[in-house]
Amino acid sequence: MNDHQIKQLTSENPVATGRLRPTVWTALTALSIGLTISSCTPKSPDVATPPSDGAAPSTTAPAASGGTSASLSGAGATFPAPLYQRWFADYNKANPGTQISYQSVGSGAGIEQFLAGTVDFGATDAPLKPEERTKFKTKYGAEPIQIPMTGGSVVFAYNLDGVKDLKLSRAAYCGITTGAIKKWNDPAIAKANPGAKLPDSAIQFVHRSDGSGTTFQFTNHLKVACPTWTAGVNKSISWPAGMTGAKGNEGVSAQIKQTPNAIGYVEYSYAKQTDMSMAAIENKSGKLIVPTPEAGEAAFVGEKVPADLALLVPDSANPNAYPISGLTWLLLYPQSKDAAKNTALKATIEWALTTGKTTVTELGYIPLDDELVTKVKAELTKVK
Repeated sequence: MNDHQIKQLTSENPVATGRLRPTVWTALTALSIGLTISSCTPKSPDVATPPSDGAAPSTTAPAASGGTSASLSGAGATFPAPLYQRWFADYNKANPGTQISYQSVGSGAGIEQFLAGTVDFGATDAPLKPEERTKFKTKYGAEPIQIPMTGGSVVFAYNLDGVKDLKLSRAAYCGITTGAIKKWNDPAIAKANPGAKLPDSAIQFVHRSDGSGTTFQFTNHLKVACPTWTAGVNKSISWPAGMTGAKGNEGVSAQIKQTPNAIGYVEYSYAKQTDMSMAAIENKSGKLIVPTPEAGEAAFVGEKVPADLALLVPDSANPNAYPISGLTWLLLYPQSKDAAKNTALKATIEWALTTGKTTVTELGYIPLDDELVTKVKAELTKVK
């Protein structure tokens, strides 16, 4: 993410299952773990550098005048990148001995780098698959640690001249994503938008071209909500011919903004920070819901948290919930040979859980319930 984009986007025992309290999700605002690019050659999880292919931008906080006490790097999901960049910059201001860096490369690449041991932590919007866990355990002799950091919603952002408050029924958005609905004045769209000046123009659908946890969250919903959806659930899928791909949430956002009659899926905070139009969509209860952090929070109320913290809610039954909402996770190594890095990492998390807690809601993400934060802290005791 370049400087211009960043400026646009940001100004106890092992875990047991439980039920999230139906109170406002509070606290985890900051599992900001990453910490800047190491100058060493990558050999293990504790000696890490981000990829040098130039494909993914990063933000690195300035070095402290007295030198750094620890330097870590992370890579992965673009979904939470604006939040991470803000967390890392704020933590560095308060703790200049810790340098902070995060490569916004997408969940797929983040998982790959985490498994390869070329970063100090990974980040993903899609929980690790069983085969990925097996690969990690085979290589490192231990289970990976996967902790949620925050939540967010995936929205239909659009660029449609003269249409301010677009509403999409399930039939409409399912048809758009499968390619069955091709024009904006299709009856399925017009029915929910009486009086709107819908053009007789082709719909330009924009999707992610890279391996993406946002795509996973989006398709995880479509599989449940759309009877005609046949492309499956994954970080990368085959989209119908004629649709446009772009890299990262930032790339999809930019493509929509510059393309008349375009619509696509992006994380809520990207759309919010760049002042994009977002459609209200029909939820499982048949209500048209405008995307907001509060509506996103409602999707998780009362949901059961599995032992591995990989909570997925593909289509909430809560009548007040925005239906495409999910968590995003941090991937940690259970052991590191570098005590200074572990000390800095844990200190960053502790800061994030306290001082940094206001940033989540400020940027439009979903903070976690106190009960889930307690489970996250229990998982963190496994980091040695």
